[in-house]
Amino acid sequence: MKRTNRRPMFILLILIIISLLSCYLFYTFFLNTPSNQAENAVEEFYSYEQEGAFSDSWEMFHPFMKERFEKGHYLQDRAHVFLNHFGVNTFTFSIEDAEVVHDWQIEEDAETIDEVYHIPVTQYYQGKYGNFSIVQDVYVTNLDEEWTILWDYKKSETSLELEEN
Repeated sequence: MKRTNRRPMFILLILIIISLLSCYLFYTFFLNTPSNQAENAVEEFYSYEQEGAFSDSWEMFHPFMKERFEKGHYLQDRAHVFLNHFGVNTFTFSIEDAEVVHDWQIEEDAETIDEVYHIPVTQYYQGKYGNFSIVQDVYVTNLDEEWTILWDYKKSETSLELEEN
């Protein structure tokens, strides 16, 4: 009577389980971090803007931003300014690494947001007025399991100096 040794199969099964668990842990702790998720949200937002899908990008705004821009006005304004005035069909963009910021405000005297991710974005345009870039500080926060986009409206030292002149 021939008896098969099941030990190699058991070891193989254990190795497969360990490999799968390692992949899951690597993804969870290194690739799916909140800062990476915030960067992915900014990537998605500006991809919509790049495609002219301003309705989709507006939907990603934090409620504070939606208060600032009525949806219809935002759709018209973005298309009008970027496509008509700048004379461009599209743009490319790059994002920098996310940096966590605590107790952030969209503007002075606004409600504080406990945690946001600051992500500088550079948009590159080729238009009728030549090549140019716009750099914007973008802030992202997780609100009700959705990543939402915010822009900074606080007065900087530079804008205060310009107002004085």
